[in-house]
Amino acid sequence: MKLKLLLGTLLLTAITAKAQVPTIHENFDNFTIGNTSFPQFGWSAIVAPMITIPGPPPVSPRMIVAGTTNKSVQSYSGTNPTGTSYLITPQIQSPTGDKNLAFTATLVASSPGTNTIQIGTASNPADMSTFVPVGNPINVTQVGVIQNISVNIPASSASYLVFKFTPTSIHTAVQIDDVVYDTVSSLGVSDKTFSKDNIKFAVNADNTALEFRGKDLKNIQIYSSAGQKVTEGKLNGQKFNINTLQTGIYYITMESIDGKIIQSKFIKK
Repeated sequence: MKLKLLLGTLLLTAITAKAQVPTIHENFDNFTIGNTSFPQFGWSAIVAPMITIPGPPPVSPRMIVAGTTNKSVQSYSGTNPTGTSYLITPQIQSPTGDKNLAFTATLVASSPGTNTIQIGTASNPADMSTFVPVGNPINVTQVGVIQNISVNIPASSASYLVFKFTPTSIHTAVQIDDVVYDTVSSLGVSDKTFSKDNIKFAVNADNTALEFRGKDLKNIQIYSSAGQKVTEGKLNGQKFNINTLQTGIYYITMESIDGKIIQSKFIKK
């Protein structure tokens, strides 16, 4: 009986260890949309309580997956003007201080107030008394203006990264997207191999060009996180100039010589 118990404990430990991810690269495009979308894919949420205020009928705060092909997560205040809500990542390996958390944020259209986002860590995804702030709160104040945010995550024994949303008004919604938790050197790198096309690229050390290796490319188009085309052209000696781009997250569409379309994204720091 003791041997069986020991084996069961070892198996549970192995499963738990395997569940701890070393990095996160999430754009939420595979998530199910809706007002009650969590938990899914290891992400969970704790939303502020509904309160009744004079005037409008009470509406519950929500953590929403919104969008169609380009999805994002929105924290909506309902009729609780200052209630705090939390979005919690999947379980991670305990941070060692060598990784950053990067993401985009903006106020959703028609939001009457503003919002702050405080990044933190937690040891229990269901208990935000274990929340430990990291860095300063980030003010999100302009509707439709994409903010590119990067926060260094210090070494700790925590197992989860947390987005803490605090609104200043009722019916205010702030959204985040393109969450990347990785080493600083890898944040700007797409190291995917696209099946037999074998195309890899990375942002160079000066953040002035994308450097490619693998199959030749016919054309490159780069889009902002808001979906606007910002540049287009061809490779120059296996490099593509991004010197004029501002810091942020970008989507790249690559057309190979044989007409195949390959899509990825990168971060310019």
